[in-house]
Amino acid sequence: MKNKKFITLGFFSVALSLSFVLSSTLFAKDATSKKASTETSRLEALSKFTKVLGIVEEYDVDKVTIEELIDKALKGMMENLDAHSNYLTEEDYKHLQVQTNGEFGGLGITVGMRDGALTVISPIDGTPADKAGLKAGDIILKINNKSTLGMTIDEAVSLMRGKVGTPIDLTIVRKGENKPLSIHIVRDIIKIESVHTKSVGKDILYIRVSSFDKKVVHDVKKAIKKKKTTTKGIILDLRNNPGGLLDQAVGLVDLFVNKGVIVSQKGRRKVETKEYSAHISNTITDIPVVVLINGGSASASEIVSGALQDHKRAVLVGEKTFGKGSVQVVLPITKKEAIKLTIARYYLPSGRTIQALGVTPDIKVLPGELKTFENEFAIKEADLKQHLQKELEKVDGKKSKTKEDKKDKKDIITPKMLQKDVQLKEGVDIIKALIITKG
Repeated sequence: MKNKKFITLGFFSVALSLSFVLSSTLFAKDATSKKASTETSRLEALSKFTKVLGIVEEYDVDKVTIEELIDKALKGMMENLDAHSNYLTEEDYKHLQVQTNGEFGGLGITVGMRDGALTVISPIDGTPADKAGLKAGDIILKINNKSTLGMTIDEAVSLMRGKVGTPIDLTIVRKGENKPLSIHIVRDIIKIESVHTKSVGKDILYIRVSSFDKKVVHDVKKAIKKKKTTTKGIILDLRNNPGGLLDQAVGLVDLFVNKGVIVSQKGRRKVETKEYSAHISNTITDIPVVVLINGGSASASEIVSGALQDHKRAVLVGEKTFGKGSVQVVLPITKKEAIKLTIARYYLPSGRTIQALGVTPDIKVLPGELKTFENEFAIKEADLKQHLQKELEKVDGKKSKTKEDKKDKKDIITPKMLQKDVQLKEGVDIIKALIITKG
């Protein structure tokens, strides 16, 4: 019986071993077959491409060299991947290097492709474009009478950049306008001061971040610490902020959030997949926060607003953001040429993507001015003497000099300023409510 038992077990072991060997062989054959099939498909595709090149080179009405055909093919391939990938010719590559390393005259706008149209993501505060009246969402139809249809972002940027003091004319289409507008701008050196702070009343700190340069986290942290004893609420204004450095966006969120994922980056390759988390050691405040956003808020500013929203750390007020949540790198293919390729996308803590979707505010508020009707003579008894003094000075032709007039208003937001900015006023009202709720 024992021998039979051992024989049976022996047969079972041999059968099992054979099945493993056969399975491994089958899997290996299957993998080899798939690899061979993929290789065949690649060769067929490359053969088709070569055949088309040969036909065009031989029969096209215009004599086109093989080098020109390859450049056109590469350009078409890269542009059809997504709105931000493209092939950089020798000239394009030079322009990109000047943009990254050199000093040049510009307009002060960030542009992107939306539905195939060259669109202004946002004008940067205080730049020639901002002063000339360009707005987020404007579609650029022409640059100096040259149509932008079919033009890449890099080509457009190259045309808009030029010597300081030289003029440029943009033809734009703007929502709400019956016909295209012509905007004349003079190029200048673009100097950006990214962080501005003001006070609203005694206990609200207003922080405007216009772009994410390398000093944003340092400057915001400094502003919060300076007013920490009196501040009960913060308004973070990211409207018309086109983005910038990822580490500054992560660092800014980290000032308000003490744990959890801030943003993740996911690509096909493992090296492109990363996760950025908050650290309690970097968090400096837990007071209520309101974030102002609009269609000109893009990239890094979408990461900040979306992460604060997902962590329920801030109330978002304004309009839906632009929707730029992808990562591009420039990869040289020769010493003189390169490709700009999208290698990953950003995902917010909840797992949602920013790309093409943007961030939706908790409370939608359109931009505009608050219309008020004031009766100058409807005054309280306590103000009567002061009011009559003002009226007397008007009659005498003298300017009334009150304490409010003497006070420097550069660092405060007055009630009159709030009336001219509905989104900001709504943000102030919400932060006041949050301060009361927190107690």
